[in-house]
Amino acid sequence: MSQSQLANAQITLPVAAGQVGRLSQAVMAMVLGIFVVGMVGFSHIDVVHNAAHDVRHSNAFPCH
Repeated sequence: MSQSQLANAQITLPVAAGQVGRLSQAVMAMVLGIFVVGMVGFSHIDVVHNAAHDVRHSNAFPCH
């Protein structure tokens, strides 16, 4: 293939690849959220807990 053919070549992904990408992003977002709320928010280390607490207040998230 010449360089012009390579520049004009398009790669099409199957529809399932897009769905898997969305699903994996959603799962990773849920895992990150559970980690932040469950592990950081309820941490017994005062510095970590207070940092998470301040972030919740700055985002207008009720936490009391």
